[in-house]
Amino acid sequence: NLPSAKLEVLPQLPETGEEIVELARILDADMTRDVYLGTEASEENVKAAPLGNYSIIAFATHGLISGDLDGLYQPALALSSPSVTGGLEDGLLTMDEIMALRVNADWVVLSACNTGTADSAGAEAISGLGGAFFYAGAGAMLVSYWPVETTSSRMLTTELFRLQRSNPLLTRSEALHQTYQALIKHDGYKVNSS
Repeated sequence: NLPSAKLEVLPQLPETGEEIVELARILDADMTRDVYLGTEASEENVKAAPLGNYSIIAFATHGLISGDLDGLYQPALALSSPSVTGGLEDGLLTMDEIMALRVNADWVVLSACNTGTADSAGAEAISGLGGAFFYAGAGAMLVSYWPVETTSSRMLTTELFRLQRSNPLLTRSEALHQTYQALIKHDGYKVNSS
């Protein structure tokens, strides 16, 4: 438990819920059984979920590295705060806790900041949270090595899976490459000045 972590100080990310819902629709997931948002996105629910039954697992949240919050000494995914869920855990799915999970996913998507980043220089190429999910049984990972912005992160993940769903013969790397290219050419969001 990390009682001093002050998970509540992290800003809410409403776009991440939209990202997960959109991914669930693209992948034909059962919204009542397979999607955890708000109070349902608790540490207890993630640990109790049958993660070994899913071929794709996606998290869209804050990715934290050691020192981001008081008392946090390893990378973690921020889940809903226990002050919101009423849970007994601290709301942080740490690297050690991830390694204790049993997943059988072909692909785990961590749509969050610094999820492939290690806490120390000279660490392995995929370390931190990405390495923990590999240890837990993930076949492939989509992680970031830097802070991400929620709108572009959402566009990346949803377009990636939409593209792969429309053309199942595309490899993950080719689908990701095509998605990157489309985002580079994207006009962005226009602001109405009137």
